[in-house]
Amino acid sequence: MIEVKQVTKTYDQFPVLNEIDVCLPEEKIIAFIGSNGTGKSTLLSIIGRTLEKNGGHVYIDEIELSLWKSQELAKHLSILQQAQQSIIRLTVEELVGFGRFPHSQGRLSQEDRQHIDKAIAYLELDHLRTRYLDELSGGQRQLAYIAMVLAQDSHYIFLDEPLNNLDMKHATQIMKVLRKLVDELHKTVLVVIHDINFVSYYSDHIIALKKGKIIAQGSTDEIIRPEVLKEIYDIEMTIKEIDGKRFCLYFE
Repeated sequence: MIEVKQVTKTYDQFPVLNEIDVCLPEEKIIAFIGSNGTGKSTLLSIIGRTLEKNGGHVYIDEIELSLWKSQELAKHLSILQQAQQSIIRLTVEELVGFGRFPHSQGRLSQEDRQHIDKAIAYLELDHLRTRYLDELSGGQRQLAYIAMVLAQDSHYIFLDEPLNNLDMKHATQIMKVLRKLVDELHKTVLVVIHDINFVSYYSDHIIALKKGKIIAQGSTDEIIRPEVLKEIYDIEMTIKEIDGKRFCLYFE
């Protein structure tokens, strides 16, 4: 379980996160939503210990984040940030192998190779495993990075805007993979995402931020409502239901 208590973050004395309190459910897709600059990525980075907080506490499985040894923490949580998008001269298989570093320290065992093979197969990348990243489309590279995270075999998976600059096909493919990670492998997935309809269709739980504070949290059905979304985004939305799923119309 992940608990966040009174977490604050400032940049040059400007508050980005203001006394955040949240307890995240297990084995769910948890979507962090809100307009640009509301603190979503900052909060995800603090929980993943890639960014220092100014105050408060984060608990991963009841242990305060600062007390975790880095190697052990990396066996419990993995984080894929936007900054990873630089294209390096690696094959898909080599990239996915980096996900095993917390376990292998660079000396891959037979068990490590089995995890690599499983991750590549799970993301349906077998036909690309020997291809270099700079030979792939943006969507294919993003799937390869997610395979790397999967090979890390952590219970918690953090993804910061994984759909950025992807076409509809690859964005949908990635959301389906995240859904499978929860439903089949019982992972807990935390994702920062802007497309409210992907959130509505695939997520289980939503954390909404505005001006550095959590202004709404709860199940997808509780949050995907016109009055709640208006408070979050400051625009009117019409909700339509199709086959039991809610879709948001905001073009008028």
